[in-house]
Amino acid sequence: MDKARETAMKVLLAVHENGAYANIALTEALRKARLNETDRRFATELVYGAVKAGGTLDWMIRRYTDRPLRKMTPYVRAILRLGFFQLFFLDRVPASAVCNESTELAKKYGHVGTGKFVNAVLRTAAREPEKTRISENDEAAFWAIQFQHPEWLIRRWIQMFGRAETEKLCVFDNAPAVLSLRTNLLRTSRDELMERLRSEGAEVIPSDWAPEGILCSTHAALDDSASLREGLFQVQDESSMQVAHVLDPQPGEFVIDMCSAPGGKTTHLAERMQNRGKILALDVYDAKLARVEENAKRLGVSIIETKLLDAREAGGAYPAKANRVLVDAPCSGLGVLRRRPDARWRKNEEEIKKLPALQSELLESAAHAVKPGGVLVYSTCTIEPAENDEVVRSFLRSRGEFSLDAAGKYLPLKPSESDMVQFYPQRDGIDGFFIARLRRKEA
Repeated sequence: MDKARETAMKVLLAVHENGAYANIALTEALRKARLNETDRRFATELVYGAVKAGGTLDWMIRRYTDRPLRKMTPYVRAILRLGFFQLFFLDRVPASAVCNESTELAKKYGHVGTGKFVNAVLRTAAREPEKTRISENDEAAFWAIQFQHPEWLIRRWIQMFGRAETEKLCVFDNAPAVLSLRTNLLRTSRDELMERLRSEGAEVIPSDWAPEGILCSTHAALDDSASLREGLFQVQDESSMQVAHVLDPQPGEFVIDMCSAPGGKTTHLAERMQNRGKILALDVYDAKLARVEENAKRLGVSIIETKLLDAREAGGAYPAKANRVLVDAPCSGLGVLRRRPDARWRKNEEEIKKLPALQSELLESAAHAVKPGGVLVYSTCTIEPAENDEVVRSFLRSRGEFSLDAAGKYLPLKPSESDMVQFYPQRDGIDGFFIARLRRKEA
């Protein structure tokens, strides 16, 4: 039995049947399977590729069988999705291997008849690939299949960005995400960490966006990294690292991180403060706060205090107490689809319409917690104007004591004159992110 394909199948089951996040489910599955390096890479490629292509693969499968997907067993659905991904999106995998290994999986997790059904569907798809072709007359539908994104999202982006940029954005989302690390400057320097990682067999280069950032193109399993266990780095995206620089917390200050889990930005703030002062990290789930505490302990950060509290109540609980407040708001996440492969098929336009109301509530609560003369940063990992600059401008219209404090000039390596910063994957080559910096007037 092919252990890489079997591991990938189990992850797809967790994602599609149980609503698990692909990255978390994959990490757990790889930990249990203990695959060799080649199989680990193949399983990872299968999972992320098949999850990204989710709706597209289901559409393809329906072209080759009259049996509705909902009437297939979860195992058959997962095996067929993996099989179709290999046939249509992995040129180097022979069709015979795809059919044979998928059939064996189907027999192991079903019966002989299950194996025959899977074999027949996949062999027909391999012989007759033209059935998956779609007319280019309906551009959005054609691109949705070609670029493995929901049709509603393709139409939305074409309207926002035009055709050329939409194609670039889809290509970016479908590309493998390079592992991005943030050096823990409390314990080492970036140069020292890069040498350490190279000694562990990794291929690394410095980030062009963050002075503490490292991009890691080749690496062993993170579970096996002594550097991670020793707290020498934190996994964090390059665009996400910009937030702590824009907030610019100073040693000795009191900072509130309104939506802190899992603690990437929170611990970065602590490092920027030289681990002096106090950071209050809020969340509404104990399990998520435990993640913040675990990361802080591993990184040697001692100034973070976690508190179970709805961020919408923070302003009333800490009126005008904080020097600086960070609102890294819940959002649609449309800027980070490359790193969250399952997200594109779980989002919808109705969700996007509802989010600005919650985001505005969080921003309003944060405003009450900021001292006169203090700083408030609002950030999201989306590229939707309704969740970003529109939320901020609406807030400013109602809160005259706050004004924009040009966020662009605080970017560490690529400063700009922008009053609000918006990163676009297709333009900047990093995950989509929005950051606005607001300052409260002195009393």
